[in-house]
Amino acid sequence: MQNITESGVAGIDKILYGGLPKGSAIIVEGAPGTGKTTLGVQFLVHGALKSGETGIYITFEEFPHQIYQDMEAFGWDLKKLEKQNLLRFISIKPEVLLEQMKQPNGLFEQLIQEINCQRVVVDSISLLQYIYKDQKENREALYNLRNILRKFSLTSMLLSERANSNSEDTFEHYVADGVIRLSIEEQMQKFRKRTLEVIKMRGRKIIEGEHIYRLTDKGIHLVPALSVVEDVLIKAHDKVSTGIGKLDQLLSGGITRGSTLLIDTNSKANYKYLIGSIITKRILEGDRIIAQPSSLTTIEDLQKVYKLYGVDLEEACKQDKMYFIEQYNREVPDVFKDNVLNVKDVSNEDYLGFLNGELTKMVTRNFNTLDDWFVFYDLSAIFSLRGPDFVKRIFAEESTRARTTGNTILALCNFSEIGKETSSFLERTSNGVIRTWVDGNYQYLQLTKSTSGFVSEPLLVETISEKPLIQLV
Repeated sequence: MQNITESGVAGIDKILYGGLPKGSAIIVEGAPGTGKTTLGVQFLVHGALKSGETGIYITFEEFPHQIYQDMEAFGWDLKKLEKQNLLRFISIKPEVLLEQMKQPNGLFEQLIQEINCQRVVVDSISLLQYIYKDQKENREALYNLRNILRKFSLTSMLLSERANSNSEDTFEHYVADGVIRLSIEEQMQKFRKRTLEVIKMRGRKIIEGEHIYRLTDKGIHLVPALSVVEDVLIKAHDKVSTGIGKLDQLLSGGITRGSTLLIDTNSKANYKYLIGSIITKRILEGDRIIAQPSSLTTIEDLQKVYKLYGVDLEEACKQDKMYFIEQYNREVPDVFKDNVLNVKDVSNEDYLGFLNGELTKMVTRNFNTLDDWFVFYDLSAIFSLRGPDFVKRIFAEESTRARTTGNTILALCNFSEIGKETSSFLERTSNGVIRTWVDGNYQYLQLTKSTSGFVSEPLLVETISEKPLIQLV
């Protein structure tokens, strides 16, 4: 991580996967009152106190004593840090600064060497346009500023006034290594929402979108978008792989053992490879499987899909590695009959009796072998046959059972078909939710709830020729 500089705001470093590129020149733009100065000072204070990096704050407009006074609200004693040679606050005219920066052993170079400076904040580059009214001169001044900062390997924040967040990019954006935009907008006609967006960052992967931040008594606090409260108890358990590398990464290592994961999809989306990869991976890693497929998926269909992943379904059944719950009146090949648990034409109460009786005994009878069970349900099929109340009841009971036994449940459903009330209940009861859908000629997948608290951006689902036959981009 030697090429990364922490920003001083944990949330910003998170959306930048570690922090700012060391030695980069970053424009921080926004309207008055968005907190640009606070972010700049926080960047310097963090460097001085936490990272062992000294810094200089260069202001073209305000006097240092005003900044000292304003920043006391956050508990930052800037005068003390100056006395310790950790920070410097300089008030200077822009043209004087640029002239001194060009001078060998000039004032700027002396300041850098005096405290071994590594971080710089310039407040604000917007004034350059008033001094150099000719666009060519203005652009040249900004180029010179950036190049001299780079010459001394300084990681810098260049503050810039930007009244309209919807205005087009300026030439400043092309000169800078990165652009961070701070905005304030009305929310619900009563509140003002502060958001931060990384528009550009050379050499860094970023989490895109607008991220909400607050001005607290300790400075700026940013909460990355699509972030939810982490389930600490579930996180402590083991993870099981889905067989899809990117999906495991989104799930912080895989599906949590003993959890319930929902996949919300529809008939347009191709989910057979997603489900096929997960189940065959569990078979190959030694889990025992119980699967309740839909009316459109037969055991023969599964046999063909699993073969693509190197799993012989007949052999898995002979080894008692896989069982099927059959709700439909259809023929089953003789080779699989001993592994089919038939519940067709039984009442809802008898079905519950089967789950709590025969199925539970089967799962627990070999407890001395310490085998793990992985259960797959097509909830849309159960919904169409037995109704919403039954779906909610068995899902709640099975989720509770999974938590206590350590068995893992994967459930497939279509939220739009089962209705808002039922889908909301399932989402609340589950530990994780994955959505996959088709928009135009592309299929997407998004993790919208997880045991680790992470929620992803929508990813493209691409079909590939090698296992696991799909990849997320």
